[in-house]
Amino acid sequence: MDLNFLPSLNSRQLAIDLGTANTLVYAPGEGIVVDEPSVIAVETVNGLDQIRAVGTDAKLLIGRTGDNIRTLRPLSAGVIKDLEFAEKLIRHFLGQALGGRPLLSRGPELVIGIPSASTEVERRIVHAAAVNAGAREVWLIEEPLAAAIGADLPVDQPIGSMVVDIGGGTTEVAIIALKRLTYTVSERVGGDKMDEAITAFMRTRHNMEVGLGTAERIKQEVASAAITDEGNLVVGHAGGRDVTTGALIEREVSQAELAEALQDVVQQIVALVADALSHAGPEIASDIISHGFVLTGGGAMLRNMDSVLREATGLPVRLADDPRHCVAIGAARAFTNPEYRSELHATSAI
Repeated sequence: MDLNFLPSLNSRQLAIDLGTANTLVYAPGEGIVVDEPSVIAVETVNGLDQIRAVGTDAKLLIGRTGDNIRTLRPLSAGVIKDLEFAEKLIRHFLGQALGGRPLLSRGPELVIGIPSASTEVERRIVHAAAVNAGAREVWLIEEPLAAAIGADLPVDQPIGSMVVDIGGGTTEVAIIALKRLTYTVSERVGGDKMDEAITAFMRTRHNMEVGLGTAERIKQEVASAAITDEGNLVVGHAGGRDVTTGALIEREVSQAELAEALQDVVQQIVALVADALSHAGPEIASDIISHGFVLTGGGAMLRNMDSVLREATGLPVRLADDPRHCVAIGAARAFTNPEYRSELHATSAI
């Protein structure tokens, strides 16, 4: 599908996946131009807050700052919880996406992915944050629909499709036909809960306190959604502090242990998928039985997540070719293709 059919506007049109853990910006004709953590570091100087760092630079400061610097995420479960810092986050990333050029007088047009369960007030807050950050126009698209478009599902056809989008803050499962979400269900469970589960496990099993950054690293390097034959052979290393003595220590942790740590989180996702499948109508159910469903989002990249869902449902399951970028890619396709543009929502600011 050609994302570049409006070349005169390419520099002014951007698609944003504004995620709890990471923000991605897609520019038609260029691809992903921003892929950064949704984190801001704020320094208090003489009682006033100043932005110290944004994105990757800010994430590096988590757990490594003094009392005068704090790190925060302006979003929670895909929803803006701090409008002021969300505006600063978006403005910073827009500047990156535009190559450091100052925002033009009318600003770029943006399409932003939002959770399907977002309230009207939450949608207006997203709109206000983007406009205050310099956007000229703001359009919104439900993230599961954008993810399905980005994963090349036939959402414009009279065929039932299902997408499981596992993000940092939430997992959303959606059934789609003819560009419409016929059923959606979401839960505040995703990559962040996986990290928290690993930190809790390390504390109880190894009497060791590790940071969320360390938990995220060993999740990406070693962790699995299920115990496999090589589960006790694949080992990662985690450094932290002994809970009892306070001494600095390092421990080996096996893939099998991490699968145990993540069991509750994985089962929550399995239950969410089962809930969606139970609400599929007969014809759509037949389509899903024939074609299965697709996994998108960074959390879907957890090893063997597709195998666990395949075994739990008995259906074909595939991981999207580019799972982390599906929402941003799909939002851009919807924005620049007249066939999908009608599915976008214009929302007035508060």
